[in-house]
Formats: sequence, C-alpha cells, structure tokens
Amino acid sequence: MRVLPPVFLIDIFDRPDEISRMSMPADYHIHTPLCRHAKGEPLEYAARALAVGLSEIGFSDHSPMRAEFDNWRMRFDQLAEYVEKVRRAQRDFPNLVIRLGLEVDYLPGGEDWVRELARMVPWDYFIGSVHYVSDSFAVDDPKELSKWKERDPFEIWEMYFDRLTMAAESRLFDIIGHPDLPKKFNIYPTKDCGPMFERFLDCASKTGVALDVNTAGLRKDCAEIYPSPRFLQLAAARRVPISFGSDAHDPSEVGMDFDRAVRLAREMGYTHYHRFQARNRLETKL
Repeated sequence: MRVLPPVFLIDIFDRPDEISRMSMPADYHIHTPLCRHAKGEPLEYAARALAVGLSEIGFSDHSPMRAEFDNWRMRFDQLAEYVEKVRRAQRDFPNLVIRLGLEVDYLPGGEDWVRELARMVPWDYFIGSVHYVSDSFAVDDPKELSKWKERDPFEIWEMYFDRLTMAAESRLFDIIGHPDLPKKFNIYPTKDCGPMFERFLDCASKTGVALDVNTAGLRKDCAEIYPSPRFLQLAAARRVPISFGSDAHDPSEVGMDFDRAVRLAREMGYTHYHRFQARNRLETKL
C-alpha cells in the first residue's frame, strides 16, 4: 500500500508572537465536502478561521473504510485527495497552523483498520468517535430515529458508552469525539447515566485520551455542548484532558460558540487544553 508523503507543518511554538495573540483554542473538528455532507473547501474553512481570530485549526474528516460502509464518509480512493487539499491550505495560509487529522469510527473488531490508517500518512491526531451502536444503528442519524422508539433510551446510551469505553481502552485515538452524542435528539434515559459516564472517564483518565469539547451540540435538538456540564465536571475531577472542536460542516461554523465552550471548561475547573502535532500532545493554557 502506497504511503503518502509527509505534510508541511507549521508549529505555533516557532512563532512566540503568535501565542500572545491567540484568543481562542484550536478548532480540531472540521470536515470537508469529501464526507458527502459538508460544504466548502479547506481553503474557505482556513479563511474563516483567520477571520474569527483562530491561530490554529485541524481538519478531521470522516475516515474511509476498507469497503463502502455508508454514505457519509470519504471513500478510500479519496484519501490522497483529502491530504492534498489540506496541504494546499497549509501552503496558502502560512500564518495559520493547520493540522491534519481524521475522525475515525470505532467499531469493535475494526482496530486493525485503524492501525493501518495510522501508518498511511503522518497524521497529527485521530478523533475516535462512536456513531454506531450496532452494525445498522447510528445513534445520530435522523433517518434512524424510529429505532429510538423501539428501545429503552437507557439501553441505547449503555450500548453507546460500552463502545466509547472500548475506544478509550484501545489507545488508538488522541481525542474522543462528541462524548455524549446520544443526547443529540434530546432523548434522555430516565435512569441515572452517571455510572456509565464514570466508567468511561476512569478509562479515559488511565489512557490519557482527550475529550472533544464540541460546540455542535448547541446546533442540535439537545441545544447543549458535547459533553454536558455534569459530564465535563466528572472529567475535570479525573484530570481527563480536553481539546476543542466546532464539528464544522460549513465554513461559517468554524470556531462557532468557542467563547461558550471555553467558559464552560473554565467553570468546570480546566486551566489547560491539548493540541497535537505528529500524534504528540501539546498542553496549552486556556
């Protein structure tokens, strides 16, 4: 399998003057049209990032599978195109730090594929996300809302957090994406989810994987940042690291509501967040 050449990286620490001007944390959860449900090219996302005062972003489009799996991710034969699009943005925006990542679905039994993807390109980070709680049920897919009505919501949340804990245990990812995604449609269990949160967070604390403080939840039915204040408070108590993401699928969404996300993180006790370069963590003061 062909290995793609390294991407050109710019490290913000090479330019101390940029650090003093940083007003918002890096936005590491940004998509491209290759996922088939986003608009705007990487150049447009980069231009928007500068316009809203960001100094660093990272692209993390939905990774391909070995074979066609669903219709909301890039195909494997588009991977080189994705890398080149990000490279071009890096070349055209030298005053913006642009990282190269992927949002990779965690599917039990699919760990070898994640390891194979990791060897193909010198990535800066992987976001590990759980969308599927079974081979045919994606908890965030509006087309599958009827499946929520067929089960107890607590059962679905439990299935989700079982897989999320497995993702954290795998040590395959740098960040766990939108950690309480099942709340997207504002469907909550009547039973207390605290124990499943704590089991996942104990694992995340042990492995050191960061949580994606993701503002896209504010644009969904739940109208709340992923993760919830309660969840984030439990994470802070366990010193689980965080990163930030807008989950932008349109250039206008880059950095959206980051003021609220930073305020929430600080209120829960966070003083630092994590950036990534070449799969290495860079702890950065909020």
